[in-house]
Amino acid sequence: MYKSEVSHMDELGARAARFDSAVLLLPHGLRERARRLTLSERASCEELRLRTGRPLTAVTPAGERPLGGEPVTAREIDALLDIATGASAYSARDSMRGGYLTVRGGFRVGLCGTVLLRDGRAAGFKTVTSAAIRISRQIRDAADPVFGPLCRDGAICSTLVVSPPGGGKTTLLRELVRRVSDGEGAEPMRVALVDERSELAALFDGKPCMDVGSRTDVLDSCPRAEGITMLLRAMNPQVIAFDEITAAEDCAAAEAASRCGVRLLASAHADSPRDLREKAMYRALFEDGVFEKAAVIGSAGGRRQYRVLDAGEVLHGL
Repeated sequence: MYKSEVSHMDELGARAARFDSAVLLLPHGLRERARRLTLSERASCEELRLRTGRPLTAVTPAGERPLGGEPVTAREIDALLDIATGASAYSARDSMRGGYLTVRGGFRVGLCGTVLLRDGRAAGFKTVTSAAIRISRQIRDAADPVFGPLCRDGAICSTLVVSPPGGGKTTLLRELVRRVSDGEGAEPMRVALVDERSELAALFDGKPCMDVGSRTDVLDSCPRAEGITMLLRAMNPQVIAFDEITAAEDCAAAEAASRCGVRLLASAHADSPRDLREKAMYRALFEDGVFEKAAVIGSAGGRRQYRVLDAGEVLHGL
């Protein structure tokens, strides 16, 4: 077997091992269905989804497919929650209020069902009827196609990572943070990370389950706009990173950080560069110089493709 083939098999094995760890969150009967996937399927699986009354499904870059067998029961979803929380859903109530759990190993379990309201606000769930186990992976070559073009004079430029939902934004953003923080291929810089959904660093018991670099400070489970302001005041960051700009207050906080000379690494949902510039909120961030570059992730033939655009190319479609 050639060296490149060995390397490929090692990578497949490592990615499949991450899947195998996520499967341990499932109750025993569902584990066996998930384990029937081939090595390649396990390596590419991004989510396992449970819905009461429907078969267990796996989400891959090619789409969502049922794994067969009997429909998932309410008891099986309760068992998943017991496993995920160590049989102590009460101790995880603050996280569940946000609609998800971050569990050992850095896995994120999204939840749906009947919400429990207190004073008109979500306080948890009366019943959970759907769960999505997100299989996050540390892919250390994820930034290889874009890192060089995103740097200028040996330092990272303020960059917005763009893709449709599920397109790989979080994986790429995490790896950009790690490389900048460790000085791998560019000047090492202090990075402050606002991890609102506990997905980038995946803090568990106070420790990141994902490698986000040796010079990175993590602000976990904090709203983005508030977190950016806190970090500017307290941590003297050179770079601030955060996932998924979705609101005007996120943009305002990012602009304030940019005016303070802080570089930004962030992400946003958009289907294409054209979609990006047609959304007024994102267009303004490039017009005002908050972001200098965009790393656009697309897909062709089930494989991800990457483009790096300067602000002018984003705004004018050059």
